[in-house]
Amino acid sequence: MNEAMALLCRAPPTITTHAIPRVHIRNSAASKLPRQPLIFSSPHIQIKHLPLRCTKLSPWQPSPLPYAPDDESESIVKGSNIFESVIPQETAETSADENFDGITDVKSQSSLEPQLLKWPMWLLGPSVLLATGMVPTLWLPLSSVFLGPNIAGLLSLVGLDCIFNIGATLFLLMADACARPKSTNQVDYCQVPRTYRFWNMGAGLIGFLMPLIMLSASYRGFLQPQLPFISFLALLGPYLLLLSIQMLTEMLTWHWKSPVWLLTPIVYEAYRVLQLMRGLKLGGDIGVPTWALHSIRGLVSWWVLILGVQLMRVSWFAGFTSQSQQQQP
Repeated sequence: MNEAMALLCRAPPTITTHAIPRVHIRNSAASKLPRQPLIFSSPHIQIKHLPLRCTKLSPWQPSPLPYAPDDESESIVKGSNIFESVIPQETAETSADENFDGITDVKSQSSLEPQLLKWPMWLLGPSVLLATGMVPTLWLPLSSVFLGPNIAGLLSLVGLDCIFNIGATLFLLMADACARPKSTNQVDYCQVPRTYRFWNMGAGLIGFLMPLIMLSASYRGFLQPQLPFISFLALLGPYLLLLSIQMLTEMLTWHWKSPVWLLTPIVYEAYRVLQLMRGLKLGGDIGVPTWALHSIRGLVSWWVLILGVQLMRVSWFAGFTSQSQQQQP
């Protein structure tokens, strides 16, 4: 027993130590932790109250932001690389106010400039339509333009309708410029329903085929007396030409998703009623058969009915749009 105690006394003392883990500071969130003393313990040695102070940042650690708050007095990471905000708060607020005022001024100027140009179009567009369509048809004496059922009279009538078509095109372009939205994503209301397309194309085809059927029945002898071809062109040639232009214009507005797709047939159909009334007056002057005049009256009634349906569609669309806007949050 005494020998064992002597061997223990002669052996050198052993000190067991534990590996100290390396501390990595990854982000600025760690800097907000309270300062805690690091305590390293072992079975035989205890080192207390040894705080860790980092005077330099690690090369892999991101530098703190210059606009970091100043309430980091308890942070364990302090050094010469950490500095206060470069931009004072008052300067930042004033610059933000100036930028906001500048943005609002630019927006207000950009919104007012097109608005100033749109207001004259509300009167200029209808005035162009009135001057090119209604005034020549209602107040121009046809006796000085149409001298008889010949090529010269036919071309003079086509010229009047071409003047109206130019005015109608200008009117539709101005209406499109006033109604088209600035942003490209607001095109939901420009989507034309298929039923509306079917209705318009069906009405146009019926109005286009009725004069051709009348002419074919006259040449086959079903309708007597026979209507001369030049008289037929003088009465219904401009009508057929303008109807084909209307159908083409409608298809283009549908393809381009123009906001004037609901207005286009009304403009042309209102003039078409006046055009057919002009044909009735010319038919009495050149002495066409009675059945031809009755056929033109039937066309007038047809297009008055179609025009009424189009106006009902406009009222329905206005009510539907207002209702949908009220339902939006």
